[in-house]
Amino acid sequence: MRNLWRFVHTVIGIIFRHPVTGTSIIPILPDGRIALIRRRDNGCWALPGGMVDWGEDIPSSVSRELMEETGLELLHIRRLVGVYSAPNRDPRIHSICVVVEADVRGEMNIQDSLEVSEVKGFEVNSLPIGEMSHDHDRQLQDYMKGLTTLA
Repeated sequence: MRNLWRFVHTVIGIIFRHPVTGTSIIPILPDGRIALIRRRDNGCWALPGGMVDWGEDIPSSVSRELMEETGLELLHIRRLVGVYSAPNRDPRIHSICVVVEADVRGEMNIQDSLEVSEVKGFEVNSLPIGEMSHDHDRQLQDYMKGLTTLA
């Protein structure tokens, strides 16, 4: 019985006391615009993305989250923009976010209307910097500077 408790305690510690891995995508539309979503929970603009599911790798998570939140298809990942791990970057939970730039195609069409209220393409010079959720302002600014960030 003691070994069972130790096992359960370890599993609970792993689940609730370690950061969760997620992704953010900087989706580049064929015309060069960047697709953003408006989150339902806080009304702010954000990069599409979300948590990596159990048994899923980062590229698969990027493709799935992109489709769920924007209706867009991943063509290919261009580059790693950064890994963001500050404990306060997401107000809900301590998460580590892997941010990638990706070429996408298709029609913008929300698949997950519980999380997303709007999806829209923005020209680089009209991105809603200062109105972004989480630390997505920083992620976009690092991207526009051509940085690869470990933060």
